[in-house]
Amino acid sequence: MFEAAEIKHKVDKATFAREEPRLRETLLAAQKTLAEKKPFEVVILLAGLAGAGKGDVLATLNEWLDPRQVDTVDGDDATDEERERPYMWRFWRALPPKGRIGVFVHTWYGDPVAERIGGDLARAALDQRLAEIRRFERMLADEGALVLKFWLHFSKKQQKKRLAKLEKRRATRWRVTKEDWAEHKRYGDVVAVWRHAIRTTNQAHAPWTVVAAADPEFRMLTVAKTLAAALEQRLAGPRQLVTITAPPPIPPVDGKRLLDVVDLSARLGPHEYKRRLAALQGRLNALTREKRFRRHGVVLAFEGPDAAGKGGAIRRVAGAIDARFFRIVPVAAPTDEERAHPYLWRFWRHLPRRGHVTIFDRSWYGRVLVERVEGFAEQDDWLRAYNEINDFEEDLVGDGVILVKFWLAIGQREQLRRFRERQTTGYKRFKIGPDDWRNRKKWEAYTAAANDMFERTSTGLAPWTIVPADDKRHARVAVLEAICKRIEKALG
Repeated sequence: MFEAAEIKHKVDKATFAREEPRLRETLLAAQKTLAEKKPFEVVILLAGLAGAGKGDVLATLNEWLDPRQVDTVDGDDATDEERERPYMWRFWRALPPKGRIGVFVHTWYGDPVAERIGGDLARAALDQRLAEIRRFERMLADEGALVLKFWLHFSKKQQKKRLAKLEKRRATRWRVTKEDWAEHKRYGDVVAVWRHAIRTTNQAHAPWTVVAAADPEFRMLTVAKTLAAALEQRLAGPRQLVTITAPPPIPPVDGKRLLDVVDLSARLGPHEYKRRLAALQGRLNALTREKRFRRHGVVLAFEGPDAAGKGGAIRRVAGAIDARFFRIVPVAAPTDEERAHPYLWRFWRHLPRRGHVTIFDRSWYGRVLVERVEGFAEQDDWLRAYNEINDFEEDLVGDGVILVKFWLAIGQREQLRRFRERQTTGYKRFKIGPDDWRNRKKWEAYTAAANDMFERTSTGLAPWTIVPADDKRHARVAVLEAICKRIEKALG
């Protein structure tokens, strides 16, 4: 894989001077079309050995392209804020919107590869991280992104020559660090781990291009021509077909589904409710103040039919937590900015730091619920979403997030009663609108979508908690109790 990049490649300066103007025109024309039509986003990863010229390639790309439409992301040194969130959070936040080019230097490969080279990560653990990266890049491609990954490579002898040359000149001496020479001493280990990572994650939808980096002109022409060809090909052709990772849902032959057997008769009297509510809120407050809690973030997701009592349950949860440490995120129709990014971007950006709680009033399950039922998402997209959601939740839990998902279940009769109560009660009238009545007419379709959702996304790591909610007092207490139990389990 790397041998071809270690032989001597050379482009003379005259050839480079002839190629450069045409190549720059091609890149600018493609970038202009990309910016005007916004059909997709471009994600470029620049990785390579120390001294291989990543900085030079980056600088030249910004010179040859319109830098106003290029986002450069250096993910090498995580900030304190980034360290307190799941590993991929900083990269998700930095993804470019449709119509723009994002260049990532020191990419999501950086930490797992470095940990493996340093002996802090077992081979099996590295392979698990690489599998997560493959799924992430598959998702980007399925969402329409053009993903290009470059590895700048040269031999150990060429690296030594390059580092020595940079170090010798006063103007470039600052570019060589102790870490660069340390990498050179471990050249064999570094190359072996990167060879494995590149081979494992080299896929048609997110290919690696190994670039011979010893000659600056050859290196730059290779990167620029690869980018130009990929842009022109993608702009000229239709969007790639997505990979469907779940078959269309088929209901059980007897027609019985999970929501059909939920007992909605549970009730709680007012005196018992007040007693248990106070006790559970105190219990939750104490848990969130424990020192061990600071190692975790908490994500609560609330779903359910209109008027199921999600808002009331959320208020009782929020009432138990110091207001400095929780945030409520109401999820409505996506904004233009959110539509320009992969679907899960709008949820990744709101994930809490350790010691904090984020409460989603409706969640990422909208794709397989309202977007499916209302036809806002193509069947290919919502079918694919089941696995993407499972991967997302696996990433959260794997990074120490305590995730609790609630479905507040009510019957049609109770929903109708609450709708009418909202219409006749002045301070509740804002809660009812035409969409609520329209959605009610699609009760069966929404119920079928919810049942499919439970079957495909209630996993061992992130199970659904279905709460009978015909009685609001019972539902609020059940929600608080479930949260306390999950936090206690996580804290040990």
